[in-house]
Amino acid sequence: MNFLFPWTSGRKTEVRHPPTSAVVTIQDYATRRISLRELVEEKCPSLHAKFHPAWWLPNGHLQTLYCVLGDFSQKDKVVYKRTMLRLKDGGTFNLRPDAPIVVVLHGLTGGSYESYVRAILSPVCLPPSEGGLGYRAVVGVPITSPQFYSAGHTDDFRQAIFYISTLFPNAPLLGVEGQLCRLRSACVLGCPWNLTANNQRLDSSYIGHVYSKGMGQNLINLLKSHLDSLSQTPDHDVTKAAMAAVALNKPTVKEFDNTFTRVGGGSSPPWPFASAADYYEYASSHKVLGDVRIPFLAINTADDPVVQEVPMDAKGNEWVIMALTSHGGHLGWFEADESWGQVRRWIKRPVLEWFHATAEVLQWEKPQYPDIREVDGYLTEVGRETLGCMVTDKEQIIRGTEGQAGIMAGL
Repeated sequence: MNFLFPWTSGRKTEVRHPPTSAVVTIQDYATRRISLRELVEEKCPSLHAKFHPAWWLPNGHLQTLYCVLGDFSQKDKVVYKRTMLRLKDGGTFNLRPDAPIVVVLHGLTGGSYESYVRAILSPVCLPPSEGGLGYRAVVGVPITSPQFYSAGHTDDFRQAIFYISTLFPNAPLLGVEGQLCRLRSACVLGCPWNLTANNQRLDSSYIGHVYSKGMGQNLINLLKSHLDSLSQTPDHDVTKAAMAAVALNKPTVKEFDNTFTRVGGGSSPPWPFASAADYYEYASSHKVLGDVRIPFLAINTADDPVVQEVPMDAKGNEWVIMALTSHGGHLGWFEADESWGQVRRWIKRPVLEWFHATAEVLQWEKPQYPDIREVDGYLTEVGRETLGCMVTDKEQIIRGTEGQAGIMAGL
């Protein structure tokens, strides 16, 4: 097919390793000490193979639009058991959980129904394994405190790990806590990294504005679904910011963040921020790549219209491997399936190979983590007593293909 449509010819993924790679112990046909680079080269062959986009989705724009407009209702069906956790700050988020535990975090306005989430979880969940985390205030999660999800507030994820670690103390967790990270490894797809640079790139072109306004309207629609709860505290700064935000007309992401997220994205210092620019500077994740101390694989695409700045040097961190495919758009990676006109996601192969390598082949010495204790009904970690969670509603059954009206999928 490629000789008919040469623009769909795949190129090998650019896999960038640090000058010096971390050395790890593995157990396959023997116990061996090898570098993280060698582990990836041996156990993740898909990462080094060519990715051929479907001939009818040859560029990043079409791949990204298919994420939004494609019908994935019959693909990768997952049924979740949802557990609601109440946090010490009053917020609520949900978990969709001694085999490997895969903790999956969705994108900006998504949920566990997203097709890119199910593409990973569906094959992962065939053997016993669990995972899935929904941020506070996203689809299906009630808002119970004057704070929404934001890129700069990671304590919700941290508290979810407290709970999961207590339930499954001996299970390898796959998903930045430096040496005391409770995850065994991590894989990140389509990360926006430098929020300042990528927002500037979005705002610098007409098509970038289209994407930004689409995501901005998604955020507005999500915020509108929580106005009844917020209206109970009309004098709160977050409520005032929310009312100002929903009055915006087709805002860009930056306009939304400048109106709302800089105020409502966190409930303690450094929030509120003076501007979206200050929030982006604080929340950009490329700055902490040098602090990662677990095997960490990040995969982006060179034709992603949303994320155009990717820190391929990873600050020289020996634990980080950066990969850049030539095609795939934003969270697409669609290749032709065997059935005519059907697609499948290429990305699941390297991700599942990575999880297998780091959960089952990699030998891991469990660090001495701080104890997790129950205090006044909340699970809390010694030394972080301001954080904690308790179960408020357990094991609701959620069908993974059901999203929320008014929220575009795929972004």
